[in-house]
Amino acid sequence: MKHTLSVLVEDESGALSRIAGLFARRGFNIESLAVGPAEKSGVSRLTMVVEGDDRTLGQMTRQLDKLVNVLGVIDLSTIPAVERELMLLKVAAPPRQRSEILELVQVFRAKVVDVADEALTLEVVGDPGKLVALEQVMEPYGILEIARTGRVALERASGVNTAWLKVTASDKRVPA
Repeated sequence: MKHTLSVLVEDESGALSRIAGLFARRGFNIESLAVGPAEKSGVSRLTMVVEGDDRTLGQMTRQLDKLVNVLGVIDLSTIPAVERELMLLKVAAPPRQRSEILELVQVFRAKVVDVADEALTLEVVGDPGKLVALEQVMEPYGILEIARTGRVALERASGVNTAWLKVTASDKRVPA
């Protein structure tokens, strides 16, 4: 199972290296990593996506908590959270296909951020599933380049679990 961890760390040199080293020494791959300033000066928030079972992740969380610069660790996979990612996608777009591509861009609420004679660069923000879906839809046109930021996430202040709402809504659908 994939886990999204939110880690608060003191903004000190080497903190990220110690955290990455902890995962590397134990043979864990960090699938996604985003780091930036947190709400408090001198503190950064790392959001990382790692794969593992609950027992192994519990062990890793305890190990992280022991590191000097780590102020707190939360597994956002087990609680309601908001997750977003940014992707820039450069797609082949010859003039004869451009309007077709632009229609699809609107469906995903993506933005065109660069236009060239034979290519468009798109910007899309959303949950990771939305980014994968746009990538799949653009594949037939020819993806030239992709850059993704990695996931950022925060616990939902409302406590509303939107994943649960999606499952509940699909259960209430009446078959045709």
